[in-house]
Amino acid sequence: MEKLKKSLTVIAIMCALSVNIVGCSSTKKEEGSKSDKKDDFSVGIVLGEGGANDQSFNQSSLEGLEKAKKELGIKGTYLESTQDADYAPNIETFIDQDVDLIIGVGYTTAESMLTAANLYPEKKFVIIDHNYEEDGQEIPKNMICATFDEREASYLVGIIAAKMSETKKVGFIGGMKIPNITRFEEGFISGVKAGNPDVDVLSQYANSFDDASLGKSIASQMYSKGVDIIFSAAGGVGTGAIEAAREKDKFAIGVDMDQNNLAPDHVITSAMKRVDIGVLDIISNITKGKFDGGKAIIYGLKDKAVGIAPSSDKNVDKDILDYVEEQTKLIIDGKVKVN
Repeated sequence: MEKLKKSLTVIAIMCALSVNIVGCSSTKKEEGSKSDKKDDFSVGIVLGEGGANDQSFNQSSLEGLEKAKKELGIKGTYLESTQDADYAPNIETFIDQDVDLIIGVGYTTAESMLTAANLYPEKKFVIIDHNYEEDGQEIPKNMICATFDEREASYLVGIIAAKMSETKKVGFIGGMKIPNITRFEEGFISGVKAGNPDVDVLSQYANSFDDASLGKSIASQMYSKGVDIIFSAAGGVGTGAIEAAREKDKFAIGVDMDQNNLAPDHVITSAMKRVDIGVLDIISNITKGKFDGGKAIIYGLKDKAVGIAPSSDKNVDKDILDYVEEQTKLIIDGKVKVN
């Protein structure tokens, strides 16, 4: 009966998602088994597109998990997915392992996570970078939505782009037109106008987060139109844009993590989303018995969870960084509103 129940559960998730599982392939890393000790706490992370070493969201999430393991003594496991149809079975794997907390990274995992949260009300879930309320849906009481104030981070890099642009043309490349990406665009445009109202912004969406060649192509076209700095909020698409900047001796702005290492002379700054801080904070709170389910948590400048990259001083003049620091304090104090 137990095997039948598990089989029916997977089928239920699949039916709810209208997904046919064909050739599901998942790669499991850093296996951790459930302990019999009551004070042990285990976390299973279902990664989104791009894999564990995506130089972006997934990687930052795993850094948060590693910090939690070191600082809190928890156990941690993660699963990669090669296709959307892998999300539900990966979640079910963690259900079978009886982990205490299941974390889904990115909006691509959101539908599967919501379905599982509704099917397993006794389990705890966290979705990273997605708020169901923005889709008109209710957040389950056994789930937390961890989001980040993209506008604040992108506003700051927008100021830098405006003050460093020689052509007075900068670009934005988005992965998909979803709320957390459009907020990057909105904040960037606001920051550019605040830094220099004479600078124009060209925007384009790739409808992908993992096609680096497409990102390189879009960036190359923008550079050919006179754009000299491009900010990408597009996962692997953005790494392709950075490659175009390196090849054409232009500038790029990274996202989520400090991406200067991808092209040290060309990535002038990055709009950082410290997903690792969010993951560590949530795990820490839950291990202390604090689970604020049914709500969205927003991490911002005041939490040091968003901002510009530490490597910014390599390519950005001190007077510009000083100005950005002033603006950061004004935003935190509520004296500057980022729209």
